[in-house]
Amino acid sequence: MVKKDNRPKKINIKKERKRLIKEKRKLLRKQEKQEDKRHKTKLDIRLEKETKLYWIRAVTGALSALIGRLIGFIGWPMLIWMLSFWFLAPFFVNFVVLKYDYDKEEWNWKNIIKPGIGIFFLLFMIIGVITHTFLALL
Repeated sequence: MVKKDNRPKKINIKKERKRLIKEKRKLLRKQEKQEDKRHKTKLDIRLEKETKLYWIRAVTGALSALIGRLIGFIGWPMLIWMLSFWFLAPFFVNFVVLKYDYDKEEWNWKNIIKPGIGIFFLLFMIIGVITHTFLALL
């Protein structure tokens, strides 16, 4: 007859601890990747919206300067023309063309106006000056 060994099995505590730490790290990495995917999608969506608005503002700045100067605006009328496109066009593009939802916490009026202010002004001035110069030479 064979006797059963009732003694507890010897466990190497160091090896077992290392194994458990490795498993825990793998589990944490998987959880972090899942959380990063969720957070990245919200951030990516916001950046995509801002990028579209940025380039639309750049085109709007150039076209509004060209059209405003061809209409014949100089001085104060041109300033009012620029400011109207500067502040009103992004809302029109945001709600009518791109149809983004207004959310007070994630996508508010500051996020609508903010992207592309510098490029709008730069292109408005450059195109406006070039157009004015060509019209003055003719």
